Parts: sequence; C-alpha cells; structure tokens
Amino acid sequence: MDDADRAFAIAEAASRAGGRPAERVAVLRARDGRIERVSDAVAAEEPLEIRLDGERVAVTMRTPAPGEDAELALGFLLGEGILGDAAEVARVVECGGGADGGAVDVRLRAGASPAAGWQRNFYATSSCGICGKASVDAVRVAAGTVAPGPSLEAGILLGLPERLRRAQRVFDRTGGLHAAGVFSPRGELIVMREDVGRHNAVDKAIGRAAMDDLMPLQEAVLQVSGRASFEIVQKAAMAGIPIVAAVSAPSSLAVELAADSGMTLVGFLRREGYNVYAGAERIDGLA
Repeated sequence: MDDADRAFAIAEAASRAGGRPAERVAVLRARDGRIERVSDAVAAEEPLEIRLDGERVAVTMRTPAPGEDAELALGFLLGEGILGDAAEVARVVECGGGADGGAVDVRLRAGASPAAGWQRNFYATSSCGICGKASVDAVRVAAGTVAPGPSLEAGILLGLPERLRRAQRVFDRTGGLHAAGVFSPRGELIVMREDVGRHNAVDKAIGRAAMDDLMPLQEAVLQVSGRASFEIVQKAAMAGIPIVAAVSAPSSLAVELAADSGMTLVGFLRREGYNVYAGAERIDGLA
C-alpha cells in the first residue's frame, strides 16, 4: 500500500472543500464612551453531515476549513468506535461545502465493515457530545486500557498550553475557537486543529493523525484549550493517547474514565501549576 493510498485520497477531498474558518461581520464597538461602526472577524460555523458508505451517521456544527472536514469525519468514526481501524478506509470524499454546509462520505475497503449495531447508538441529526447518543448505554465506548506510554517532565507539561495557543491561527483573528493539540513527550507539536466545537477539534486532530498513519498514539499527549469532558477523554482513549491535559476542569465522569483506562488526566494546567486527577506516575517527580 503506497503513501497516496494510505492518505485515503485526501487530495481529492481537499480540492472540493468549501467554506472559510472565519468571516467578517459588521459590529458596533463601544469603547471608553465612544461608539463606532467597524468590521470584526468571527469564527465560522456550518453544518456537516458525516456519512459512512453513503449512509448518514450524524450531523455536527463545525468550523469549515479546506481538508479538515475529512479529518473530522474520520476522527469521529474512530473515536466513537464505529470504525475499529483506519486501515479499513478506502477513501474520504468531501461533498458540497456551500452556504448550507457540506457532507463527508467515508468509504470502506471491500470486505471491511463498521461495528455491529452502530445505527442504534446515534440519532441522525446530532453529534454534539452526549446529546448525540441515542441512549445512555451508548455513551461509554469500550476502549480498554491504554499502553504504559511515556513519562512527561513537569516543565514540558507546563509549557503545553502556551505552545498550543501560539499554534492557533484562527483564534488570533476571532477569539472564539477551541483547540486540540497532539504533542510528543518532548513537547513537539504533531498536529493542532481548531473548531467551534471542542469535540470536533479533537476529532480533527485524531483524524489527521490517522491519515498520517500515526495511530495508535501511544507516545502522545493531548492538550485541549477548554475543559476535559468525558467524551474528550473517551476519544483520546480510543486513539490510544495515554495523557490528556486541559487548561480548565475535568468532569467527574472524565476522571472516572481516565482512572479506569489507565490514563493520566491533568486539569487546570496553567503556567503556575496544575492538578493531576489520574495517572500521576507518568509525570516525573509525582510518582
């Protein structure tokens, strides 16, 4: 299988991509008692329909960017356990991309099949976190225990939020996007993606890693710009990521899942410190 084949024909998908990650709108700006009419950049938000071999799986609101819809769709299907291996994918094709949004069709190789019964687990019109699941039983996807993974120096951990922030290009223009970055244990940025939805940003980053044949991400750290929700930890576990760090708080279910999966979960990660909620043994000096 050559590199072009492993990329799932993304060049074709990217060439069809539409939409821009930011748009300019007219606003009234009030500053120091003065009011003026100016234009401002806002994060774009459009619907994206995710399909699997032509069958609708879900619709999500996302920030469009060339080629990233394909990443989002693939990352979503892997993170939700609908697909077990990116090698099952033949190609990812982006369709549409106008003012009404677009669609991505993930097409499987001959003989490959998705997880049995996935249709029972999702409503067809939502993928915005747990509200997109058709039942409480469908919330937790079996990810197993992650690999031991790397140890991480505290100094590198403390620097991840700023490294992620510096990589955000659209945030600089809009101030309204979440970010997810996959880093090496040395703090090197492997992939970063932005989106109005925190789950979408994670899906895009994992999808890009899958397209680059980097899965499972057993030696990686996931840094997110917001809080650490249950679904973000679950998506990381499905990708094999052993360490998840967030600048804000984790939820109780996120902490429980991280502990059950043998993951390291860090919250309130700021320049001055952090909290470790699970897996402290991977942070040098804490074990």
